[in-house]
Amino acid sequence: MSDMQDALLLGTEGIKKTILHGGTGDIPKLPTGTKVTFHFRTQLCDDERTVVDDSKVVGTPMEIVIGNMFKLDVWETLLGSMRIGEVAEFWCDTVHTGVYPLVAKSMRRIAEGKDPVEWQMHTCGMANMFAYHTLGYDDLDELMREPQPLYFVLEFIRVQQPNEYNRESWALNDQERLKVVPVLHGQGNKLYKQGHYPEAVQKYKEAIICLKNVQTKEKAWEAPWLKLEKMANTLTLNYCQCLLRMEEYYEVIEHTSDIINQHPGVVKAYFLRGKAHKEVWNEAEARQDFSRVLELEPGMKKAVKKELAVLNMRMEEKNQEDRQTVMFSHYSQS
Repeated sequence: MSDMQDALLLGTEGIKKTILHGGTGDIPKLPTGTKVTFHFRTQLCDDERTVVDDSKVVGTPMEIVIGNMFKLDVWETLLGSMRIGEVAEFWCDTVHTGVYPLVAKSMRRIAEGKDPVEWQMHTCGMANMFAYHTLGYDDLDELMREPQPLYFVLEFIRVQQPNEYNRESWALNDQERLKVVPVLHGQGNKLYKQGHYPEAVQKYKEAIICLKNVQTKEKAWEAPWLKLEKMANTLTLNYCQCLLRMEEYYEVIEHTSDIINQHPGVVKAYFLRGKAHKEVWNEAEARQDFSRVLELEPGMKKAVKKELAVLNMRMEEKNQEDRQTVMFSHYSQS
């Protein structure tokens, strides 16, 4: 089985593994909440294999808690294939390394004794995450502009189960949760643009969970709660846009209806719900949603007109099919 696990990881798209030094024992299980301590070295895929970061140079190994969000997702996958004491080199494709510069900036600031990244929380402008002009480190800015595959050389030092260390100090606090939201939002948008809808859905979902976790501690309908609610709605609608592309129309209707019931003025919710109704031939509901869009946002006339034209065409096709079915059953009876 142990060799199987190594093979499975290699089956993960965009990851190649080479063991440099074998570890001992079985591959440890890493349930959520497990703390893993490891050294890492990040290198570019150039001829020199330029070193970007090296925890041994910093002098302290990296510690991550499995399931915590503000980490490089792919590290959990890589570590999950390793034994204690193992040293392995992993080549990871761009899809896994896109946020590396953001994570690296945080780690460098901590190593320099500074506060980790202070992201400004904007309710709008979250998509501008990737438009930030500089991370304060030239090499990371370069990676941000031109995401590229990277090599990670990892040395697995130890693993501690949740009951073996003080969990409290490691629980992701609310500040950290809020910091990770714009990152996930940006990743989701990028994946959506690339047509990777299931992957984008995961990012949006994670961001929504982060926000909802923080929101439960605020008083409902007061300003801080509403600010979080607005952010969560934006993400939910992005999530619904992915679902439309994945043809999950009924789920879209469910999520958009939830938003509309709580906040009857959100135009995009009506627009997406109208599109979902259109796809499942709910003609009356679709027309109602689109006319509500026009009441709230007359500027969307062009987009709505296009949707209605498609709706008319759909209904026409469906009526023709229904007529044929009726005629067909009529003939087959006679």
